[in-house]
Amino acid sequence: MKKFIPIILLLSFLGLLVGANVYLSERIAFYFNLNTALPLYFVFGGITVFMIGGLISFTNTKSKLGSYAYMAASFLMGYMLYLLLSTNLIDIVHLFLNAPPIYFGLSIILLALTVSIYGIYNSFNTKVVAIDVPIKGLNRDVKAMHLTDIHIGHFRGKKFLQNIVDKTNKENVDIVFITGDLFDGKIRLSLEHLQPLKKLKAPIYFVEGNHDGYTGPQIIKQKLREVGVIVLENEVVNWGEFQIIGLNHMMADTNSMRMHTQNNVETIKSVLQNLETVDSKPSILLHHSPDGIQYANAKNVDLYLAGHTHAGQIFPINQIAKLIFAYNNGLHDYNGTKIYVSEGAGTFGPPMRIGTKSEITLITLKS
Repeated sequence: MKKFIPIILLLSFLGLLVGANVYLSERIAFYFNLNTALPLYFVFGGITVFMIGGLISFTNTKSKLGSYAYMAASFLMGYMLYLLLSTNLIDIVHLFLNAPPIYFGLSIILLALTVSIYGIYNSFNTKVVAIDVPIKGLNRDVKAMHLTDIHIGHFRGKKFLQNIVDKTNKENVDIVFITGDLFDGKIRLSLEHLQPLKKLKAPIYFVEGNHDGYTGPQIIKQKLREVGVIVLENEVVNWGEFQIIGLNHMMADTNSMRMHTQNNVETIKSVLQNLETVDSKPSILLHHSPDGIQYANAKNVDLYLAGHTHAGQIFPINQIAKLIFAYNNGLHDYNGTKIYVSEGAGTFGPPMRIGTKSEITLITLKS
């Protein structure tokens, strides 16, 4: 049955797309007093094909034209979602308010545009979120910055990364952790766009994410090493009083199903079982997605840092994400192992955040 789940999900998704296009075509035709909705079927259908095709075809493009197509497709994906939701809302208002239909039609378009513009602004307004995490056996407080899901690519580059570096340096942290998805396409995959990392005044530890895997994990890791970043690949290293466990992006175990893992052989369970750690020494585990907390706990991990979820990024996906991920965002405790899931600094697809925030996390590890 498990092998049919992707097919069922795909068919359900396609059904929702067709239903949404029909609904939008009919309602927009009504509000703007068009004689027929038929032309809108082609307009919205064409936009849908362009959105999906643009994201799939141009994610790793290196051409400016392809990048513009990707950005247009991404923006349209967000705008069309809020056009649909705005139409739902205006339909409800229309039940209680009597006015010329065109006023409602214009309200739909303006409301969707306003929400989309706010979402874009919010996604680039990176906030520093501060939390405290007590660590047993630690002799002094340590300040760490957790960065994840920056997504350098079509929408974000050197300037965005520099802003994150500046905010990090301002906090005078002792160490920096990057838990994957640093890149989101090859358009800006160069040493030039990684130069801001050389200005960080603390050691940097990195583990890969699924989008790094799509972009080119070995190239990314090599360039990171060239700017002084410590790349961890299924290994344990010591820093100060801590042992830092860095894992490649993988499934929790062989019974897990995740669409975004690159390696179906290694699992968090199998890799952790083969890593030598000292139980009495404070430990931090870095992994891109918040999976396999039970195996981290069995290894006596004190703090598990992850990202990946974006907390759903935009409404109403942020509500669906809560059902998909056991740990969607924020700080949680699993039998004494703390897990923090960051909402991430960047975005994937629509360059928008509605109901979530762009964040980097200042973690004070308390003695």
